[in-house]
Amino acid sequence: MATVDWTADANEALTLSLVRAEEDKQVPGSEETSEEFHPTFTYPIYGEEEKLYGYQDLVIDLRFASGSLAQYLSVRYAQKLDASTTVDNVEGILKEFIPPDYDTDEAAFLTRVKEDAVSFQPIGSVVHTYTRPVPNTSGSRSATREVVEYEVYHATWNDPGFREYHRRMQIFILLYIEAGSYINEDDDAWHFFVSYEKRKRQDGTNTYHFIGYSSVYKFYCFPEKHRLRLSQFIIVPPYQHQGHGSELYKTIYNYVLLNPLISELTVEDPAEAFEDLRDRNDLRMLLANENFMKEGFGNEAVSHGGGKVRKRKTRVRANPVGASSGMVKSTGKMGPPIDKAWSETFRTQLKVAGRQWQRLMEMLILRHFNPTDIQAARAYRLQVKERLYRFNFEILAQLEKEERLEKLEETFQSLRADYLRILEMIK
Repeated sequence: MATVDWTADANEALTLSLVRAEEDKQVPGSEETSEEFHPTFTYPIYGEEEKLYGYQDLVIDLRFASGSLAQYLSVRYAQKLDASTTVDNVEGILKEFIPPDYDTDEAAFLTRVKEDAVSFQPIGSVVHTYTRPVPNTSGSRSATREVVEYEVYHATWNDPGFREYHRRMQIFILLYIEAGSYINEDDDAWHFFVSYEKRKRQDGTNTYHFIGYSSVYKFYCFPEKHRLRLSQFIIVPPYQHQGHGSELYKTIYNYVLLNPLISELTVEDPAEAFEDLRDRNDLRMLLANENFMKEGFGNEAVSHGGGKVRKRKTRVRANPVGASSGMVKSTGKMGPPIDKAWSETFRTQLKVAGRQWQRLMEMLILRHFNPTDIQAARAYRLQVKERLYRFNFEILAQLEKEERLEKLEETFQSLRADYLRILEMIK
């Protein structure tokens, strides 16, 4: 007789969905965001092992009204153990992490979805708008395609109703950000940027649908300014890989850039996926800055098509670094080595954090300099290794000289490979 397994994977058992009113489901492209999805993590809620005991075919159905994020929770299973002392209280545990006003009656929730779809309006003020074409699911090659509008709102605890709205959306932080946690509602230094899809029904009514959000924290910066630290950043799965994360990040960066009282934007312990997103957008911003590119690399580096660096034409381009011919010396401030005073002036103007700026400079130099220029290649290695040594000083200082040099070279080569990977993304 087969042994019955009463253990469920919490990540698979927890099923999430953003529910639209029936009228909104008729809008072209809306089916793309109606699919169910699962969390990446559940350990903040259900423990490190992310296992639930006492059920067979367990389904934890957590639904959100697509705009207001009003919630519905249902726990279903084929069988449940009788021993109450060993069975996990699935709903009892989860309800500690969501507001108490969630629905358990499906009909009542769907009525709420219908009502909220019309009445819900994003909280705060619009700070960015953009459009995307409706996904073409029909296979038609029609030249005229409908576009969807998107809006990003800036909000604080002072905006009426936002505290309650944040309590509904904050669970996505636990489910998708490793080591993510809820923030302190009593701290007035928090600011929020929330992204929405804006759709127009056939009767002309506009409805809003949640895409994701970012929380940022404002720090005092001597003598009379502030730094803004990006803390949490989430785009929910139905909207991922569509450029919405970049739009949200650019909104935050431009908010910092245009605010004279904010000195720079920093990021708290970024995940790899976010770091890539940040690098791509920061690099594109710099490549589009004609003054920066012209001063950095000379006139030949700037085109009027957005500041794209032109590749040098040389017969020996394919030669390895160290070739004895084809040397081309840069005429701009980027060197290598970089003009540090010039670089710091631009960094301050563009309000980019110090380490991130250094990485961006290293990527741009690597993208531009001729690989057959021996002097440039050596200067570049020394510049990068100097930064790496300072950044990892406590670890490297404990090593013998030969081992330290080997570790630096290994780190440099790994970093260079990663830079080339990122640069490939912005071609």
